[in-house]
Amino acid sequence: MREERLAITHFGEDQTKYMNAVVPPVFMNSLHVFDSIESYAQHEENQSYVYGRAANPTVHILEEKVASLEGGCRAVAFASGMAAAAAAILAVCKVKSHIICMRDVYQPVKNILNQYFIPKMEITVSYWDGLDLNELEALIQDNTDMILLESPATFVFTVTDIAGTARIAKAHGIKTYIDNTYCTPLYQKPLAMGIDIVMHTMSKYIGGHSDIIGGILVVKDEELGKMLQNTIRELFGGILGPMEAWLAIRGLRTLEVRLEQHQKTAIEVARYLENHPKVERVYYTGLDSHPQAQLIKRQQVGHTGLMSFVLKDDPERAAKLVNLLKIFEIGCSWGGFESLALCPLLSYSEADMEFLNLRARDKGLIRIHCGLEGADVLIEDLEQALKKC
Repeated sequence: MREERLAITHFGEDQTKYMNAVVPPVFMNSLHVFDSIESYAQHEENQSYVYGRAANPTVHILEEKVASLEGGCRAVAFASGMAAAAAAILAVCKVKSHIICMRDVYQPVKNILNQYFIPKMEITVSYWDGLDLNELEALIQDNTDMILLESPATFVFTVTDIAGTARIAKAHGIKTYIDNTYCTPLYQKPLAMGIDIVMHTMSKYIGGHSDIIGGILVVKDEELGKMLQNTIRELFGGILGPMEAWLAIRGLRTLEVRLEQHQKTAIEVARYLENHPKVERVYYTGLDSHPQAQLIKRQQVGHTGLMSFVLKDDPERAAKLVNLLKIFEIGCSWGGFESLALCPLLSYSEADMEFLNLRARDKGLIRIHCGLEGADVLIEDLEQALKKC
């Protein structure tokens, strides 16, 4: 953790370049000027900043920090998590590529596959439950170029064997991508387990204050990093804004202490729910009852504030319970200071539930994010709602 703390607090910064300010400034400029035509002509060789669509000093400081935290050689920041995810696919895949995708990755990732990459690039997609490595290997085709992962995954927090997946992928020359937003670079290191591209949605824990949209990719392969930065991001124009980068740097400085509090609160809340007579099941990676608890202990060093649970009652009761909550607000994101609740599966069809390998009663799944209000406050809120429901 010592190296992580140094990366968060000091890495990537050079105070002599900005008048010894303890906090780097926000470089709000679109253009950088040069002393001579000759120095301008050598800007690529000297790695000078030229134009804001290509690179920005504030964004670069953020990238240096996140690359160090993940153990990568290069990080590339984008204007949103979806811009980052799309860039990763564009950098790796080509027309008629085949992708293997975990069934319960972030829904917009599946949407962009279905609405753009499949019809426009004739890409084919096979879905995998993230559990059986033999099944994964059986899905590989001659044109398989990418495996898309999210672990722990959304809804029921399925965990996949990251190192095992990476070994299979490398044996077949396939690039791997993982959404590591849930664990952050502090609690899980996918690059060290063999993954090629790690993605974070920075509106979640890295930002931490629910005030930015951003995404970032981290790689160990320098050539892949250059492709992501100099070809995909620069030409598509998806760079993160300097103010958002500055806010993300601010968020990183408190990441460790915030995660510790999120984890402490969430474990107390999860145990309370697990022992409540009206709750059938709790899905949280920090509980020993998680069906993949041993795998979690091997590849995660901590847990965060997100979990879900299912009531013993009719699934339709879930919405009533969420509406009765007073501290938990209703919202679709997570990772900020605030506690949130949502019923993300209520509108899902029977076919949607079957696709995700979920039970019909899981339509009443309630996903909550435990913010920084304290476990006693959140348990009291849940208790009053459960009593009324």
